[in-house]
Amino acid sequence: MHVHELNPKRTIIAMIIFVVVIVVGLLTLTNPRLKYKISPSEAINLLSVTNQGVDASQIDNMLSASNNPTILIDIRNNYDYARSHIASANNISAVELLSKDNIKWLKELKDNKTTVVIYGDSPLQANGPWMVFQQLGFDNVTFLRGGYDYYLEYKIAEKNNVTIPAFEAGKAKYNYAEVAKPSSFGVDNDNKPAKKHTIVRRKKKVAATAGGC
Repeated sequence: MHVHELNPKRTIIAMIIFVVVIVVGLLTLTNPRLKYKISPSEAINLLSVTNQGVDASQIDNMLSASNNPTILIDIRNNYDYARSHIASANNISAVELLSKDNIKWLKELKDNKTTVVIYGDSPLQANGPWMVFQQLGFDNVTFLRGGYDYYLEYKIAEKNNVTIPAFEAGKAKYNYAEVAKPSSFGVDNDNKPAKKHTIVRRKKKVAATAGGC
């Protein structure tokens, strides 16, 4: 006699649980939590569009505008955020951006037509997450050009009444080729005198004195 014949109720319960697990698995496969609207290549192409992102000079006006609410998200780690950040910015590290709760919150912001500006220390930190958000259809999400590093430079210059150029993606801050030239270190190869070669003359060994004690 088989075991299931002795315990028919347990067999039925086990079969029901098995069927439920299979159904949940199939629903999960057919209905993923995150659905992509565009391909990665299309998102990369968006990054090359002129005037993509927000300049540091626009942040204050965007935050104070009443007709178009704006929220800042600092995607750096908690330590860097605690040290210094843009006033009123929320801290959500890059690894937590796509969590279930955060995606739900971002969908609410999109429905409310709220602009979301994300930033890291450098442009590269925000470019990746921004492209993922574009793939997911969050066209209300943008990024801070130059990142937090450039924002700090801009605020210092503004405080000292100094004008600095707007951040341009792909443009090096310094001319490293010029800095790397020998003349930049006070040495000019063209006018450098030829190096003199020193001739070393070896002394002849003196023969040992013959004889002993």
